[in-house]
Amino acid sequence: MDQRLAQLVKNMEEEFLTLNKEIVSLGDFYQYVLANRDSLLETADKSRYTFEGSFSDNIPVQGEELSKLILSTKSPDPEKSMEEVLFTNILDSAFKAVYEKHPIIAQVYSNSSMQVSRVYPPYDAKNLMDPDIDLVTFNFFYEGDLEHNPQKEPIWLPEVYADPAGKGWIMSLVYPVYDGDDLFAVLGIDITVEEILHRFLEQEDGNLLIVNGIGDIVSGKSTAIEALSFPPLKNYVYRETIKADNFRISDFNLFNSKSRQVREMGQEFLFKKENRFLFENENDLKEAIAVPFNFTDWYLIEINPY
Repeated sequence: MDQRLAQLVKNMEEEFLTLNKEIVSLGDFYQYVLANRDSLLETADKSRYTFEGSFSDNIPVQGEELSKLILSTKSPDPEKSMEEVLFTNILDSAFKAVYEKHPIIAQVYSNSSMQVSRVYPPYDAKNLMDPDIDLVTFNFFYEGDLEHNPQKEPIWLPEVYADPAGKGWIMSLVYPVYDGDDLFAVLGIDITVEEILHRFLEQEDGNLLIVNGIGDIVSGKSTAIEALSFPPLKNYVYRETIKADNFRISDFNLFNSKSRQVREMGQEFLFKKENRFLFENENDLKEAIAVPFNFTDWYLIEINPY
């Protein structure tokens, strides 16, 4: 195994695992909130948020103390959802503290079974989100439920997707919060593909990229991506309301490359678990080296030219 690549994988995993600890701590705080909901509801500042339809009407401002809230029209009990907003307002300061502590984080949020979404920092939800959004049908919620996560542990969603809040390509860490035996909410921490590239790959020599277990390119240097016969990877930002589970740009998948040898490389690395692939007469490419991650089904790949 290439020691330089292995060390880079280790450095990345250490930072990601730090976020695992953060989201567990947030979950513990959320449990405190649930245990004290009655007293928190009695003392809640009812003027903290006002709503315009489904959306809190606070304007996103740098250093804001507030989150952005959505009360979906899909709420099974709007009155109880509003009560939830009030006794969970204390989460704002916790979300902000975690967000400001880790520059890699794009946003911190919770989505509840009562169809309440709280996201920090605030964003232009009214123009990006559907007021009828059914939060529990999205992967950033259901991947935390008992069926998908019986261990009730932090989970990194395996696929990169386009953030409905307009952050571009992101990856998400989610963690369930239970009220007794019932799933009350799912916490989330997002980091952007752009930040992964900036913090870990751009500073390294070589043509580097990260793919997941089905061959999707999570992030990568433009030189590596274009060497594999793909167009440049853009930071897609969707300015329309979200209409589906997620948006994944499947064109950027090793098995969709125009190159037969790149597709073969994907087979060798992802299915046969090999760590070295030799190219033959392929755009001046000599070899590729892969190192697997431990915390998720990712692979760091270096493409070496002649």
